Amino acid sequence: MQTYDVVIIGAGHNGLVCAAYLLKAGYSVVLLEKRSVPGGGATTEESLPDEAPGFKFNLCAIDHEFIHLGPVVEELELEKYGLEYLYCDPVVFCPNPNGEYFLAHQSIEKTCASIAQFNQRDAEKYAEFADFWQRLLRGIIPIFNAPPKSIVDIIGNYDLPKVRDLFSVVGLSNKTLDLIRTMFSSAEDTLNEQFDSEFLKAPLARLASELGEPPSQKNLAIGAIMMAMRHNPGMARPRGGTGALTQALLKLVARLGGTVLCDQAVEKVLIDNGKAVGVRVKGGTEYRAKRGVISNIDARRLFLQMVEPADADSADPALRERLDRRIINNNETILKVDCALSEAPRFERYNHQDEYLIGSVLIADSVKQVEMSHHDPSVGRIPDADPSMYVVVPTMLDPSMAPEGKHTLWIEFFAPYRIDGLEGTGQNGTGWTDELKNKVADRLIDKLAEYAPNVKNSIIARRVESPAELGERLGAYNGNYYHIDMSLEQMLFFRPLPELANYETPIEGLYLTGAGTHPGGSISGMPGRNCARVFLRSQQPLAQTLKDAGDSLKSTLESALKLGKS
Repeated sequence: MQTYDVVIIGAGHNGLVCAAYLLKAGYSVVLLEKRSVPGGGATTEESLPDEAPGFKFNLCAIDHEFIHLGPVVEELELEKYGLEYLYCDPVVFCPNPNGEYFLAHQSIEKTCASIAQFNQRDAEKYAEFADFWQRLLRGIIPIFNAPPKSIVDIIGNYDLPKVRDLFSVVGLSNKTLDLIRTMFSSAEDTLNEQFDSEFLKAPLARLASELGEPPSQKNLAIGAIMMAMRHNPGMARPRGGTGALTQALLKLVARLGGTVLCDQAVEKVLIDNGKAVGVRVKGGTEYRAKRGVISNIDARRLFLQMVEPADADSADPALRERLDRRIINNNETILKVDCALSEAPRFERYNHQDEYLIGSVLIADSVKQVEMSHHDPSVGRIPDADPSMYVVVPTMLDPSMAPEGKHTLWIEFFAPYRIDGLEGTGQNGTGWTDELKNKVADRLIDKLAEYAPNVKNSIIARRVESPAELGERLGAYNGNYYHIDMSLEQMLFFRPLPELANYETPIEGLYLTGAGTHPGGSISGMPGRNCARVFLRSQQPLAQTLKDAGDSLKSTLESALKLGKS
């Protein structure tokens, strides 16, 4: 039996971020990872070593935006541990069947100029669209970087520019009501209000739907912010792939004296007199925690599979049933395709330029097509008749990820976790089989080849991961890489449930972090940082409160001085 101050379940990037902050504060930490590779959804692996040696693939996350909205990279000085971000520009290319295309640059002005070659009015409206969502984004960033129930922390994160941006969109009276009305509407409503052209609306709808809901979903107009983020703070990828972020965090954790143990699948959280005191892993080894246990996996799996029912019920008799019935997962996840290529795709019908492939390539022919790509999985259907997909050629930005002159292809396709009519068969009873996943992958390649005909003959080897396999690899409930849906009723102080929303649980010493906590999924490190702050405050309430208040005051004064000089 080994003893540490803190035991963290899972070595995903949020668990590693949380560990780094706790180690810096002087606590001993061990992270227990069920896979042989740490990182969770933030890994880069040579997953076709025999068929395509030297090709490195991001097996889940690829484009990093949210992490640049917070201080994690700077505070942890991750560049000292080898992390280098490469910014994409252009950020999006989306060909349309009618011959038009959307080419978005990090510069809003250049993006508007690209739109104007097809529709001048839409170009002018795009500038207004991007400005609105960017001001809103800057105004709400402080909420992302604080525990959602801590008003003091949230207010402390606001400096004068952020207050100004917030009031510019909130305003008073009718402006406030109009913002609320917008938030109650859907991304599709917002796009139709602003734009006329399908070549523009379709890719914006596809990006808005990255939250995991169709563009018609009411109360999720906020999804439209996803494109605005690509202008500022911008879209970047670590040199060497997403796994380079994990590697930098691992080096930092090791330097600070932390321990990361792989192939250690946690089976049980040990509770003694209502307090979490450690965990037991598969095989029977126990790891004891003097201060607390932090779960980087979702709350549902934690409480329904790893905590004894009697212990959970003793802390909160309603919690287990609420986690089982109240949390929503809509059956949508992704089928992932990775290919080793002899050459990069070429979009000859669209005046091909290699720069088109630097950012993400969206196959989004229409808003209706995007709608079906999300609606069908929710009812168990595979939307491959006319597939929409998210495509990246990572090696156009970072040639180090493949042998010289060769490329990799990354495809994300929304698909059901459980297939209607095939329940109880296939992989984990989901209906997925090797034959079916490869049939779907063939259809995706055929669709992509309608725009880039050379892609089919350029494939050296490919890897296809079904939703069932992805869920198994990540340990994600129903294959949900966000842990739980990113719908409005499961965000902020509702994520994952109101009683669990501040990273604490009813069991003393048991905490939550990861994608299933505020502010949600994606690569951000924010859940890890926020959870660490809550934990540290529980251990040193007065000292940590004074430190946080001092940091916030310093930030506000620095911003005021900058404004005074401008």
